Amino acid sequence: MRYLFPVLVISLSFSVCLTASDGAEVPPQAIEMGSRGVSNFIARMEKERKARVAFLGGSITQNVNGHTKMVADWLVENWADVEFTFTNAGLSSTCSTSGAFRVEEDVLSKGQVDLLIVEFAVNDDQDAMHDRETAIRGLEGIIRQYFEANPTGDVISVQYVNPGILETIQKGEEAVSVAAHKAVARHYDVPMVDVGKALADEIAAGRMSWEEDYKGTHPNQKGYQFASDLITKVIEDTISGETPQNVALPDPLDERSFYAAKRVDPQAFNWLGGWKFAEVSKDLLPVGQIREDYKKYRALRSDSPGDFLYYSFQGRRIGAFILAGPDAGMLEVSVDSGDWKPVDLYHKHSGGLNYPRSIVLADGLSGAYHQIAIRTAEDKNEKSKGNAATILYFQVNE
Repeated sequence: MRYLFPVLVISLSFSVCLTASDGAEVPPQAIEMGSRGVSNFIARMEKERKARVAFLGGSITQNVNGHTKMVADWLVENWADVEFTFTNAGLSSTCSTSGAFRVEEDVLSKGQVDLLIVEFAVNDDQDAMHDRETAIRGLEGIIRQYFEANPTGDVISVQYVNPGILETIQKGEEAVSVAAHKAVARHYDVPMVDVGKALADEIAAGRMSWEEDYKGTHPNQKGYQFASDLITKVIEDTISGETPQNVALPDPLDERSFYAAKRVDPQAFNWLGGWKFAEVSKDLLPVGQIREDYKKYRALRSDSPGDFLYYSFQGRRIGAFILAGPDAGMLEVSVDSGDWKPVDLYHKHSGGLNYPRSIVLADGLSGAYHQIAIRTAEDKNEKSKGNAATILYFQVNE
């Protein structure tokens, strides 16, 4: 039996196809349901009376009073006879690349996930500043890993909004990260929710304003409720499935997407010089603020130039998840005894904070075995106060 419940009525258009019958492009829609919505998730609730829902994203997801609570509360209220388990895997400042390399540990390792609600468009836009290719590789890596682990599961891809993304929408265009994430969602035939498009439509109609009804990149409670109602509408409007069905995976949208993502402990590397491996704390990182989220990690740290790391790996890309503080310097990288290439660790938000970010050390490699040499450099960003490198773990895409 299907349950129907009222939600906030919003003026939205829904689209399943991408082109009109005459081949003309369909304008962007606030919600696209895909061909099946979240029918597996509905069937799981109806047949088994239990379900696990996971939320993956940056700080917008991490907010315990945001959509992670509102959607969870809606499900518990409207499916009172279902035993739910909820996982909040939001982590501040992280992009879809970081998400692809932590989805296994933070989400999939916790057991079967029946519905994954994922958002990274804002952080891919304003923090990581990803190009289209990288934004595709990150989200595709997450979604493909998810379906490989949960072939009868469902995904809702959510694109939140910041002032720049909203301005782009109001010009009749789409931000790079939003368009890239929509391309991935369409390729895997999963529902998507474009919060920015819905908000722009409401503002244009005079029913909402940015200042009063949404407020900022991190929404106020009205903004979160607006987004949550869009997410729950996908669930509400899905036609119930009889039993969960296996999702057939298409060929990858990008063969180099991060669906073969593997985290590598820094202790697997050979060290030469003054590296230290210890808990993330003021003792290890004396300069800059440290967010509590990252104090659970241990990190490999060098404070001076001329310290080396060596590692052999099989893969097409290697990167690292780092904390880049006011003293973040540069690394120099050589693959297979090739030329040394600089990698600047300093980020625009490093001024007072040990900022979490994923960096690329080497890309475009063959899938064969490679040897990488890494050294802390004498050179540094002109804004940096030091030559430090703080590595939480390495990221290999095999």
